[in-house]
Parts: sequence; C-alpha cells; structure tokens
Amino acid sequence: MPDGTPETPRDSLDLLKTTHDWLASGRKLALATVIDTWGSAPVPVGGQMIVADDEDFQGSVSGGCVETEVIVAACEVLKTGTPQRLRYGVRNETAWTAGLPCGGNIEVFVQPLEGETALRYVDELIGARNARRPILVETDLATGALTLHQSTEHLRDPLARFFRSGRSGIVASGDGEYFAHSLTPSPRLLVIGATHIAQALVAIAGTVGLAPTVIDPRESFILQARFGGTKIAHAWPKDALSEIGLDTRTAVIALAHVDHIDDEALSCAMRSSARYIGALGSARNHAKRMDRLAKAGFSNDEIGRIRSPIGLDIGAITPTEIALAIAAEVVLAFRGPKHQAAR
Repeated sequence: MPDGTPETPRDSLDLLKTTHDWLASGRKLALATVIDTWGSAPVPVGGQMIVADDEDFQGSVSGGCVETEVIVAACEVLKTGTPQRLRYGVRNETAWTAGLPCGGNIEVFVQPLEGETALRYVDELIGARNARRPILVETDLATGALTLHQSTEHLRDPLARFFRSGRSGIVASGDGEYFAHSLTPSPRLLVIGATHIAQALVAIAGTVGLAPTVIDPRESFILQARFGGTKIAHAWPKDALSEIGLDTRTAVIALAHVDHIDDEALSCAMRSSARYIGALGSARNHAKRMDRLAKAGFSNDEIGRIRSPIGLDIGAITPTEIALAIAAEVVLAFRGPKHQAAR
C-alpha cells in the first residue's frame, strides 16, 4: 500500500482558506480525508474535502466517484459528532456501476470540524503554509482528536519518519491507530531570465503545481505584461534569491543565456539546499560554464548538481517544447529517487 505523496498540492491552501472562511461564518463542517489507498486511486493519501451542514462542499477525495456517499456520511457525522472510517472500492469489471471507476480502493476518515478550536487549528495550518514551514497533523482515528507537530522534537517514531519524509499514512501503536498527515511547502520554480522559454515555462508550471517567479535585472525584459499574473522580480539573482530564500522545495532554472546573469544565479543555488538546479545551454557551452565556476572556487560535486543541457530528452525544439521538457525534469526531481531512472 502506498504511504502518500511527498508534496502538498497547492490547492490544499485554497481549501484551508475556504475552511477558515466557513468556520469563521459559524458553519458546522465535517472534514473527510483519504487515509489509505490500494491500486489505482484518483486522489492520493492526504486528499481532503470539507462538507457543511447544508451539504455544500469543497475539495475532493475521489475525483467525483464517491463524493455523494461521503457527503451523506459527513452529514451523519455532524449530527452524531462521531467520526467514521469509510472504505470504497470495486473490481475493474464492475467499476462503472459502483464505487471507483479506476478499480482502486480508498479509505476515508470523516470527522467533525467546528467551533473556535477548529478555527485556531486551521489558522495555524495556514500560517505554517504561508511561512513555508513543514507541519504534521496527527489524527486519532478513534476520536478524531487533532495534534499539530512543527518539528520532530519529542515526536515518536514512526511519526517522526513521516515528518522527515514529507509523506502521509496510517500509524499503528499500542494505544490505537493514527493518521500522520504531512503538509510540506509547495514546490517553487525560480526562473532566471525573462525569455521566451521562461514565458512558456511559467504557463506550464502552474498546471503541475509549481509556483513560479521570474527574476531578471534587465528592465526591458522583466515586464509584467509578458508574464500575466506570474510573480516577477526586477533584480539581480543574488539579491532576489537571498530575499526569497532557497530550500529543498525550490527549483532554480537559469534561462537568461547571459553568462554573468546565469552564473550568479547558479552560484547562489549551488550554495543552497535547492532540490533542482538547471541551466539552458549546449554541452559545449556547459563545459565552458563548468570551467568558469571551477575557477570561481566551486567543487566538482557542487558543479555536478547543475542539470545541463536542461530538461528531459524529448527531442524538444520550440520554446514550448523546451519548457515542457524542463517542467517534466523538475517534476521528476520532486518525485524522488525511485523515479529518477526515467531520465
């Protein structure tokens, strides 16, 4: 059985904000969470939806397959105050008549979420997400009691392992079962160089859950009109990257194709814990880049972190194809080591 995915979808923050607004308005809510999956499930472990006492809902636990049944259960939970564990799943040959059309299986935990205590809980989650702090929510599957952990200090195994890995799953202990829900910062895509490839890349990035920012010191390049609603920064890379802060949930992409701009960005990235560092350029140009960086004092291991030529090898030619190849390689980097062979 899978134990969850290593990243928190960006739309979970939207769900948290909706939950806050509904609670603040006095509505009684039930929270439904996917706590386990088997086979091909449409929503990963940790997927959530909220249901109000008037059957209004937001979010998803199955992509639409069993939401109606979950809403019915949620309304019952709101009446009784007692959490429920629900399991859905069917054989592939009968999938279109009941349950999940993919033939997978999911287990969903439904619990009441109401009052000032729930509002404070949601506020703390929103604060952690906005500050890019990882957090683990421990749910007692017998009572629905929620405990928030913002570090591994005093956190028992295997909860500590879930926190460190950023994954979610069920934990069994002598006193019962718990769901460990890891909420990690959304992955960021910091693009250096407001080029035509950058325009295509930021358009793709948002569709795969990457939060893009474009950085360029050239005033004539870094125009908001060229990048729609994407965040832009008219600044040198070292200043912008220092202000933003680089962490393991960050990818740095050098696309300026101007040596002193790209090298400055790469130098900052190599000194950081950024998950992915990539640079546009041919193998010959990258060899020259490596020589420059070596002369600047960087080690072979540090320089070896740079992916160049950048992107998965899909035979990309056009700016959009190159952007697609880059986005795919970044997603691969965030998915973890078991997927790296795909490169």
